[in-house]
Amino acid sequence: MPTVAFHTLGCKVNHYETEAIWNYFKENGYERVDFEHQSDVYVINTCTVTNTGDKKSRQTIRRAVRKNPDAVICVTGCYAQTSPGEIMEIPGVDVVVGTQNRTKMLEYIEEHKQKREPINAVSNIMKNRVFEEMDVPAFTDRTRASLKIQEGCNNFCTFCIIPWARGLLRSRKPEDVLNQAQQLVDAGYKEIVLTGIHTAGYGEDMKDYNFAQLLRDLETKVEGLVRIRISSIEASQITDEVIEVLDQSEKIVRHLHMPLQAGSDSVLKRMRRKYSTEYYKQKVEKIRKALPGLAITSDVIVGFPGETEEEFMETYNFIRDLGYSELHVFPYSQRTGTPAARMENQVDDETKNDRVHRLIELSNQLAKEYASNYEGEVLEVIPEEHSKEEPNSNIIVGYTDNYLRVKFEGTDDLIGKVVRVKVTKAGYPYCEGQFVRVMDEKEEIVSA
Repeated sequence: MPTVAFHTLGCKVNHYETEAIWNYFKENGYERVDFEHQSDVYVINTCTVTNTGDKKSRQTIRRAVRKNPDAVICVTGCYAQTSPGEIMEIPGVDVVVGTQNRTKMLEYIEEHKQKREPINAVSNIMKNRVFEEMDVPAFTDRTRASLKIQEGCNNFCTFCIIPWARGLLRSRKPEDVLNQAQQLVDAGYKEIVLTGIHTAGYGEDMKDYNFAQLLRDLETKVEGLVRIRISSIEASQITDEVIEVLDQSEKIVRHLHMPLQAGSDSVLKRMRRKYSTEYYKQKVEKIRKALPGLAITSDVIVGFPGETEEEFMETYNFIRDLGYSELHVFPYSQRTGTPAARMENQVDDETKNDRVHRLIELSNQLAKEYASNYEGEVLEVIPEEHSKEEPNSNIIVGYTDNYLRVKFEGTDDLIGKVVRVKVTKAGYPYCEGQFVRVMDEKEEIVSA
């Protein structure tokens, strides 16, 4: 039986797509082995969102070549889409597929074996208007399932390379989304994370269907689904209709990831983001009315070209006043080919790092403050894994619906179930909890 090993860099979408690609291999008689082992085929799913993504992708490719020089090395993903030439120059690379035509990967591998020539199968992504259907009936890790609902983005923010890596926005057919959601629930998943490149842009390319309707359909038509999580939603996509759905829903969790990128209007303008801080704040206030106790997480870029200390402090104060439950903080990364890379007044690394640290400190403080509201409360948790810090103990870890990470004593059979846990000590990155009981099926539906 031929073997295949995978290594995935980057975001949830990439992880979803690796699982879909593995499905094709499995159907064609391959066995999956760990990336650190010898394998006949290595598939590296790359990321290009920052320069570090490119660099890590190249290092991983070289590592695979060293592991087994006779293996077929196949590179896919965003970095493969934007820079196939750079990848083809790495000795030992055999097949390069971008962010489309992944269903043909096995054909390319066979073709390579016959011709012994490297194959560059990357085509112009900007011409693609159709969502590439890639089903994942189950995931290798057992607890939270991602469901990819759309591809691409039409926004062209000045710092971002992703439209060039993923193409323009295209949505998956609603019936395909619902079918796969049902498949995942039937395979035992209680929570589904809706994911995409511009997730809540779903339906913008459709005539009479939109994201809010998809959320309604998932809630009412998928039997046995307990939690729906939206991986990311832009302030501009939070329509009154979406807020109404969130307000009425019993399954959408109290956690939204709303990318901010900057809390200064002048920086937002240079980034070509489509909102002001005032607009963003109003949306947050509206949503908090609909979902009391809502956890809001966000992405922030510091050191964007021209960012002054005053502008940075505007961002800092905006974040502090809004009260996020956690932030992902990134130093600005110059992506060749984007307008921001050519802007004057690039910020030096030392200033960037200093600002990153100040924001991370603020984020940690906000995270602790948010968690402290729940000390002594009983919350619903879906345990995901054993604690990596305490591997020999019976400590398991999972997320509450409002995205608090809780560790508590429990047995293996609880993993993947919905359980009630009392938060005994609030903290960050973990809260400590005490197992109360397993929810039964009927109760899940009533109290979810």
